[in-house]
Amino acid sequence: MKNWFKNIGPATLIAAAFIGPGTVTLCSIAGVEFGYHLLWAMLLSVIATIVLQEMAARLGIITQKGLSEVLRNEIKNPFFRVFSMVLVISAIVVGNAAYEAGNISGGVLGLSALIPNSNFKIESFTLNYLNFVIGFLAFVILYISNYKILEKILVILVVLMSFSFVITAAITKPDLIEIIKGFFIPKVPKDSLLTIIGLIGTTVVPYNLFLHASLAKEKWLTKEDLPLARKDTFIAVILGGIVSMAIIISASASNLTSVHNAMDLAKGLEPLYGNAAKYFLAIGLFAAGITSAITAPLAAAFVVKGMMGWKSGLKSKRFKAVWMFILLLGVLFASLNIKPIEIIKFAQITNGLLLPIISAFLLWIMNKKDVLGKYTNNVIQNIFGFVILGLAIFLGLKSIWKVLETF
Repeated sequence: MKNWFKNIGPATLIAAAFIGPGTVTLCSIAGVEFGYHLLWAMLLSVIATIVLQEMAARLGIITQKGLSEVLRNEIKNPFFRVFSMVLVISAIVVGNAAYEAGNISGGVLGLSALIPNSNFKIESFTLNYLNFVIGFLAFVILYISNYKILEKILVILVVLMSFSFVITAAITKPDLIEIIKGFFIPKVPKDSLLTIIGLIGTTVVPYNLFLHASLAKEKWLTKEDLPLARKDTFIAVILGGIVSMAIIISASASNLTSVHNAMDLAKGLEPLYGNAAKYFLAIGLFAAGITSAITAPLAAAFVVKGMMGWKSGLKSKRFKAVWMFILLLGVLFASLNIKPIEIIKFAQITNGLLLPIISAFLLWIMNKKDVLGKYTNNVIQNIFGFVILGLAIFLGLKSIWKVLETF
């Protein structure tokens, strides 16, 4: 057991990152609105996450550089280098700002069940002060850079909530035949496309690819460590996926017709916790929100640091300026008079749209012999990678078309 804990790697943090407010919310919505029909989308998301995160970890270990650093070094043409830098930085800043708003809104969604009537008016604007409370907490933790102990406590709370969904899914005695059909017979029910993209976006998180490469090179220093990194990725992502699937199954049995607030989400836990479900979910959503509210701005700062070629450390003013900017945008977006559920859904859809851009860059790098030598992608890895890229592009274009149809 001691050896197992010693070898726990960054994939555990990656899995903890995608089991956030967005996952709980989107999976609950998927279960409530579409039953077991979208389980195939979550299975696809888990496979895609394993494939792409393994590539990111392999890149970090073999090159001992982060993904953004490698991209900057490998794009030789000055025009395309600047274009790529602007594209990646813009995508990550916009995506992480949206994701940050979703994280903060998720935390607020949880706290609002414990602290009702948290709105106040400034002239014609109605604001929720809990957005600023969570934003301030994230700021303090990031600024003093001493968040390890608090993060562990919060991750434990999220894990407890996650196991609760797994147990609840079993207690509800779901129809196993229907679940198997949901996994292996893909269906796209009416009005489910954006939810499908959201499920993919909440699992295959683009910024996690950058984060995983950077963390892997810190954890493992030689090519001999690749098997450990792969095992770490495989186990952590599958466990995270099981939790997400359990949330869908639990929500399917909740007899709800829609999800608007934490009270609705808590219905999925009532078979296990009864009337106390809303309090347990509130703590879990707050934990998930504040934990992710720390990692999203940090990841964005790592990306900008690598793309800009900054050599200064994490305590430098410009590194801090990046994560402060992302955090500020997140608080501002979360403070708009938009329902938290809608913000969280938008954040996950944004992630789904960013995925083709980031995964395309990753696949390009993973096939460069001068970067990875004999550790470039093999045929099978490329087949999986390009199928995932193709599906991501298809779903992204379909969602854009659907949005345009509304105008």
